[in-house]
Amino acid sequence: MTARCVMVLGTSSGAGKSWIATALCRHYARQGLRVAPFKAQNMSNNARVVASISPSPAGGGQGWGQPAPAEPAAGPSPQPSPQRGEGADFLPLPPAGEGRGEGAAPLGEIGSAQYFQALAARAVPDVRMNPLLLKPEADTRSQVLLLGQVSRELSALPWRGRSERVWPPIAAALDALRAENDVVVIEGAGSPAEINLMASDVVNLRVARHADAACLLVTDIDRGGAFAHLYGTWALLPAADRARIRGFVLNKFRGDAGLLAPAPEQLQALTGVPTVAVVPMRFGHGLPEEDGVFDDRPVGFDDKTGSGADGSSASSYQNDIDAPRRIAIVAYPRISNLDEFQPLKNVPGLTLAWARTPAALAGADTIVLPGSKATAADLAWLRAQGLDAAIAAHAARGARVLGICGGLQMLGEALIDEHGVESTDNAPGLGLLPLVTCFERAKTVRHATQRFGALTGAWAALSRVPVTGYEIHSGRTVQHPAMAARGDVAREVMAGLAWQNGAGNVLGVYLHGLFEDAAVLRALFGADAPALDAVFDGLADAIEQAFAPGVLDALVQRRTPANARV
Repeated sequence: MTARCVMVLGTSSGAGKSWIATALCRHYARQGLRVAPFKAQNMSNNARVVASISPSPAGGGQGWGQPAPAEPAAGPSPQPSPQRGEGADFLPLPPAGEGRGEGAAPLGEIGSAQYFQALAARAVPDVRMNPLLLKPEADTRSQVLLLGQVSRELSALPWRGRSERVWPPIAAALDALRAENDVVVIEGAGSPAEINLMASDVVNLRVARHADAACLLVTDIDRGGAFAHLYGTWALLPAADRARIRGFVLNKFRGDAGLLAPAPEQLQALTGVPTVAVVPMRFGHGLPEEDGVFDDRPVGFDDKTGSGADGSSASSYQNDIDAPRRIAIVAYPRISNLDEFQPLKNVPGLTLAWARTPAALAGADTIVLPGSKATAADLAWLRAQGLDAAIAAHAARGARVLGICGGLQMLGEALIDEHGVESTDNAPGLGLLPLVTCFERAKTVRHATQRFGALTGAWAALSRVPVTGYEIHSGRTVQHPAMAARGDVAREVMAGLAWQNGAGNVLGVYLHGLFEDAAVLRALFGADAPALDAVFDGLADAIEQAFAPGVLDALVQRRTPANARV
């Protein structure tokens, strides 16, 4: 089996490549085809823990074979794992050991976008779907992960020096997926017409050529200049690569589609490429944003009709600005895994806000310190904004504070980094939990199914609640010994993973995915968020209505001179 490849390219970042690729994954899966997503290189601090590759060369070439099976869950899971053909909610794969632990099934990291695309395809996510992941640690430095594992050697290389080193495993990962599936939906990055990067490209044109992909070129028409963006991108491509563009897609359109004429026809006359879809603007399409903080518009809310995108009442989806409950998430520069908060947008009676100033925390019932790819640097930024004092005042009033992963580390008394993992200096924490974190060279990457112990005070509703999530961190957190000697002890409410202060209102957890767990949402808010599977079907419905008849089928047909274009 050699899969037909459909590639989604964009005229820029933010054009909508990720969600259209996700929609295509579900569309082709609904046709009964075996589908896998692929993005050669992703730059994002939103990552998921997935199956790694088998160490034996089982048909993948270059030693990159089948994904290794995950260990069975050490206890009942509240939802089915996302096996091919099954529905899936916002949940990771079944729990397993650490990625490099002795006797444990190997695990690795991929960008969240490909994780969700795999679920949309009804496939089990694995590291081959995003073989190269760059996690920015500063404006000019990223941690590089190859096939799910941190590579310090590649991280130290300059950007252009990596391409020839990483291309063989990238190509092998794509070849292995093509051998196992009917369709591979490939997502590009940024724009394929970045002429300063073409010589070292491993994610756009080089992938398209290797896969002989049928390409769509997507543009964000809401920004303006869409036809110029499409024509300029097409014009900058080498002639052979222009021929791969099977259609232009106008994404995020709002208004009267009749006003577009005669531009699509004129563009086709200039390029020979038809405009095959006009995709309406979808505020809150239900997927987490791949990069940056997602907007605060209602999920599934239709501006024109005032109803949900699926026909339901808008109030069942939207975060009402007058809602009685308000959660403020601190949005520091290197925020990571923000996608785990998407389900909160779907909870009735809840407002979700992103906070970069003390004023943005005003009136919040709960303040959340999320994960960070640069904990010490983000903690310094937080202090520079005056957010530390605002958080301390909030906690002093007895209001809820939650720290997740890097946020947990910030809540403690001290960050100790003797190995220079994140910083060359040690730093004081916020002092809201009597804990100390020591950064270690080894990275913890694993799934976990655990149960909270007995909690008190503001977080008591989580007592005895089972939760499934995942860990991605480099630090180890323990009780501060000197503070313990004085009687100030953090209550460990989940062994090695969660601690609570004596007053009961400050909680720190290492486990990502709390708000993706249905049991946690019910315990804290008495509500369920819409299932992710329904989101995927809604995305597929949208593109099936937007694309011209026959286009989506034609993209996965073998090309001949008679059907070289859609």
